[in-house]
Amino acid sequence: MAYALELGFQDATSPIMEELLNFHDHALMIVFLISSLVLYIISLMLTTELTHTSTMDAQEVETIWTILPAIILIMIALPSLRILYMMDEINNPILTVKTMGHQWYWSYEYTDYEDLNFDSYMVPMDDLKPGEMRLLEVDNRVVMPMELPVRMLISSEDVLHSWAVPSLGLKTDAIPGRLNQATLTSTRPGIYYGQCSEICGSNHSFMPIVLEIVPLKNFENWSLSMI
Repeated sequence: MAYALELGFQDATSPIMEELLNFHDHALMIVFLISSLVLYIISLMLTTELTHTSTMDAQEVETIWTILPAIILIMIALPSLRILYMMDEINNPILTVKTMGHQWYWSYEYTDYEDLNFDSYMVPMDDLKPGEMRLLEVDNRVVMPMELPVRMLISSEDVLHSWAVPSLGLKTDAIPGRLNQATLTSTRPGIYYGQCSEICGSNHSFMPIVLEIVPLKNFENWSLSMI
């Protein structure tokens, strides 16, 4: 989860989020190099006299500053498209979970089980136990197995919502009448927090998401106890 004064991203927990972090560093380095070059040229023009004004009309210079930006854009676009295709790829999911957004709570249904569904409400501040997170804890956590592909089917019953878990690289809109899907694969066990990322009404900031990723054996025991 995010901590106070944290400037960077949360630690990646899924392969998709690791790719997103690598792409962020890749694009940021390109922006840093371009900004440094522009700043150097501006300072050079302000502190030195122009001795070769004829270069301003040279065809070679125009060719360079036309082709070079195109190459830079390709260097950014190719890895971006690769990640987009990876995020949309769903290969033999071991589990399917249907998520419905409401004003203002989430409902979850494990479609591979007959009667495994529940609502997830935020825990009021007066009911929090020592060590629990304010405005982030829920009464029913979403339990999922680790290291296995999980398909999330996301929709809404009233207004626009957005199901987002930053450490897993997930953010999918919940739209009434439309069923969106996302892939979730966690590389390690843990508890991961998210929130609705769409302004859905007055209680928008009070519908958190909590995923509890556990080993497969623990997930099987939990699912049997819930049925």
